[in-house]
Amino acid sequence: MNKKMFVMAVAALMGLSTVAGVSAEEVANKDKPLVWYNRQPSNSSTGDLDMDALTYNDKTYYVGFDSNQGAELQGIMVRDYIEAHIDTIDRNGDGMIGYVLAIGDIGHNDSIARTRGVRKALGTGVEKDGDIDSEPIGTNNDGTASAVQDGTLEINGTTYTVRELASQEMKNSAGATWDAATAGNGIGTWASSFGDAIDVVVSNNDGMGMSMFNAWSKDNNVPTFGYDANSDAVAAIPEGYGGTISQHADVQAYLTLRVLRNALDGGDIDAGIGTADDAGNVLSPDSYLYNEEERSYYALNVAVTSENYQDFMDSTVTYAPVSNQLDEGAHPAKKIWLNIYNASDNFLSSTYQPLLQKYDDLLNLEVDYIGGDGQTESNITNRLGNPDQYDAFAINMVKTDNAASYISLLDQ
Repeated sequence: MNKKMFVMAVAALMGLSTVAGVSAEEVANKDKPLVWYNRQPSNSSTGDLDMDALTYNDKTYYVGFDSNQGAELQGIMVRDYIEAHIDTIDRNGDGMIGYVLAIGDIGHNDSIARTRGVRKALGTGVEKDGDIDSEPIGTNNDGTASAVQDGTLEINGTTYTVRELASQEMKNSAGATWDAATAGNGIGTWASSFGDAIDVVVSNNDGMGMSMFNAWSKDNNVPTFGYDANSDAVAAIPEGYGGTISQHADVQAYLTLRVLRNALDGGDIDAGIGTADDAGNVLSPDSYLYNEEERSYYALNVAVTSENYQDFMDSTVTYAPVSNQLDEGAHPAKKIWLNIYNASDNFLSSTYQPLLQKYDDLLNLEVDYIGGDGQTESNITNRLGNPDQYDAFAINMVKTDNAASYISLLDQ
């Protein structure tokens, strides 16, 4: 029997989870480490952070990525592609570059940022309440939609008009957002309405982007741009997928579990992050940043295009600088409850969870993975009926407003 199995067996005999010296039941749930990840607790209408959730206890953090930096990169990537392919991209030769935009969730800060990033880079954004309006416009064939305006690009001495022809939130009839199937149907509707006026397809994520690419864009040679650097999207770049953004899921998944590991160990919260741990794990400064005021770790983003896509072909490979196994004697096994808001979400299920499952072994963590339906918070919270058996929690909400639904369970 190896050391990890022995520790777990002893814990099972004692009726305890494997906390170093203290059982999970001896620590109040409200005092256990908690990481919000992928969906930052915030007001879906204003974007204001929910600081009560982010400071729930002194071992609470958020792990995500720098959404504004990534959004800006996506917009620039689309603009750069248009400029580099201006001789062929205007499919009907009318001097106007028309694009359609698949919006993931109108109340999600990341989705809002990506919509704004594209509109800013292409000059189609309209200011509202001090920032670029992120509302979907429906259809905009004549350029009169109030949430956007026609932009212009000066390329090789010629001025081109840029128009957002259509945009909508991709929500299915059951209420699930970021819905790939809805996006696949949506591009068919848009193509029927706009035909060869659609020169570019943009999506808030690769799940929706690939659905549109496979349903229409690929066959019609229309570049499609997504976000997440999912393996299927990266593999499609040589086939005409315009590009995507890597949000360093390898770094995010590591941080999600590493922060819990450090909080449970009771040592330096920066161990294996900004400071090398006893196994030599450490992140480079250009891969993440920490905002102390927001109690938030943010991975930084990288544009993935035809020039570098081969470096991102497998999105489930752990980040080399933090891939060293921790010693079980110094870092004994712990039990973690972790949920994924939507078991069908392409990025979370195909990229993030496989990475988590690799890191949980490296960090000596026993993780229970709970997959939600992407629609209702209760589908997840109903499965946290006995938090006493866990040493820490990693929570991925359906809606960013709903942190209180989980906190109420830990407060009991």
